[in-house]
Amino acid sequence: MSTQFKISFLLKRSKADETGKVPVYVRITIDSRRTEFSLRRKIDPKRWQKNAGKANGNTEEVKSLNAHLNNVESKLRQIYQKYCALNEIITPLRLKNEYFGKTERNKLLLKVFQCHNDQMKELVGKQYAPGTLERFETAYKHVKEFLQWQYAFDDIDIKKINHEFITDFEQFLKTVRSCSQNTTMKYITNLKKIVRKCVSNGWIPQDPFFNYKIKLEEVNRGYLTWEEINIVKNEAFSSNTLEQVRDIFVFCCFTGCAYVDVRKLTSDHITTNINGKKQLTLFRTKTNTRSAIPLLPQALEILKKYDPINKISGSPFLLPVLSNQKMNEYLKVIGTVCKISKPLHFHLARHTFAVTKYLTT
Repeated sequence: MSTQFKISFLLKRSKADETGKVPVYVRITIDSRRTEFSLRRKIDPKRWQKNAGKANGNTEEVKSLNAHLNNVESKLRQIYQKYCALNEIITPLRLKNEYFGKTERNKLLLKVFQCHNDQMKELVGKQYAPGTLERFETAYKHVKEFLQWQYAFDDIDIKKINHEFITDFEQFLKTVRSCSQNTTMKYITNLKKIVRKCVSNGWIPQDPFFNYKIKLEEVNRGYLTWEEINIVKNEAFSSNTLEQVRDIFVFCCFTGCAYVDVRKLTSDHITTNINGKKQLTLFRTKTNTRSAIPLLPQALEILKKYDPINKISGSPFLLPVLSNQKMNEYLKVIGTVCKISKPLHFHLARHTFAVTKYLTT
């Protein structure tokens, strides 16, 4: 509940009319927020008592104005006390809207979430990476499923989000959706951002995440040894698709490129450093930071292999990268064929890069 509430009346001298009279405004202040609006009454500024916030004199005009000011203040205080009694959010704008008979509609979680995702979508490529939007869209779907599973609701008033709601959502992700601890925490972090937006806008009286701790487990991401890389690199596949996926995976083991970066590589990304050696120069999609990656002989060999293929097909890209899902599906097959005990997935190549870079320098 707000602790500081003040109603004051003032003149807008800059809006004086041709007779010299100026409009009277009311200002509502709650904590550090305030709003004001015209009372559609005017007064000669010479008759105004600034400290008292009322007109001075015994004329009918002055008596009428002062009576109106008392009525306005009384009505605003009644509205304020009503919200206090209900323990609801109180903002100057909400009091103003109530005064004019404009009742606010309750904010709904999924609508606020969808609005956030729509705004983020417009900024993909400018402020956000596609993967970030994808995670928020997945989090939205999980929250939607949770509302149906837990309450049989299509949506929920954001004021009903509390600590119990968050812990129940965590339980849902781990049991019904079978998410790991860290994946669960990522989706809850997405929800937390939406809730914090509601708190900042004054739609929720207090942050339900105040006593909730985001707990991540330490994960050993793993990497391929030099021997394992060579097994994968030298395996003869009967399938052209498996061979291509293997080549791209190995290329990333020797460059550290993420999936979103390797799929967009063109000849424009190949530059020459001050030592006359070729390198990849690109802005990483995830961080939007410039990277200059030396092209090791193993990576250059793969690019050379696909150069004539690209010329025939007319593809502007250096490598024939499939969807992330398909790449990972084929990598599982490759791991089985090569008898690699570690689960192969595309991101493993980035962690392996540290090993290959060390062993080739």
